[in-house]
Amino acid sequence: NQDPSGHVPALLAEVLDLLQLRSGDDAIDCTFGGGGYTQALLERVAPKGWVVAFDADPEEVTRGYALSWTASERDRLTLVHGTFADIERLAQSTGHESPRAIVADLGVSSFQLSTSNRGFSFAHGGALDMRFDPQSTGQTAADIIRDASIDELTRILRTYGEERHAHRIAEAIVRARRDAEITTAEALAVVISRAVPRSSRIHPATRTFQALRIAVNDELHVLERGIRAMRNCIAVGGRIAIVSFHSLEDRIVKRAFRSAAREGTGTLVTRRPMCPSRAEVLRNPRSRSAKLRVLERTASIQEKPK
Repeated sequence: NQDPSGHVPALLAEVLDLLQLRSGDDAIDCTFGGGGYTQALLERVAPKGWVVAFDADPEEVTRGYALSWTASERDRLTLVHGTFADIERLAQSTGHESPRAIVADLGVSSFQLSTSNRGFSFAHGGALDMRFDPQSTGQTAADIIRDASIDELTRILRTYGEERHAHRIAEAIVRARRDAEITTAEALAVVISRAVPRSSRIHPATRTFQALRIAVNDELHVLERGIRAMRNCIAVGGRIAIVSFHSLEDRIVKRAFRSAAREGTGTLVTRRPMCPSRAEVLRNPRSRSAKLRVLERTASIQEKPK
């Protein structure tokens, strides 16, 4: 099930199997992207079930409405611009405040990676923006590269990118920006490549770009708030499925789900994260780092055992 952007949803079969959706159920896709999960959810809840899908990137929502298959599903599909930290408000505003399933794919979409004016990927270049919502007034990656001190850059790269060469890269960035402002993805990748020669198949700028994207979008705090909101929103007996792509995200999901289990408001459907099969990785190399965790809500938050 490949969406029109070329993005192949990771662990889709496992997500659908564990969500246990039935015809007539309501479901929420927190990260629409190219619509791969959304389309599969609609098929599972057909003919009368409803899917609400939202995305922090307004360009993804606009593209979503232009897809041929969404036009034929308008009576069962709502697309909304927003972040999953606002899931309670967004679900309520659409009249679907107690869904049976919630899914979130935390990966960057293929469309975002390939759009040259967004700066998410050094492979496609472009301005160093990296905001999921380019309409927001928040700082861009270029702002951080221009203004942050060596210590602050080191902290960002080490904390959000788990980059072992964080200090060396930070020093190289500060040296380079004295000569010329670093405003494009290509220019930043060149600075990093000169500071840290490639020693594996992974480009030496990969972790730096991940770290900057997380910092720009405050992704980890948004995820923490989002999981709390999902737990409040999901119907009792409903399930939350989250697919993460690096250890920082997976750690947050693991802790939040285990906390729900300890409180008596949730049951761990997956005690260990599910990972893609070797066959899936061969078909879709981007899925190789994906991890799926699923939680079932077993009691109301307000009625949790004392």
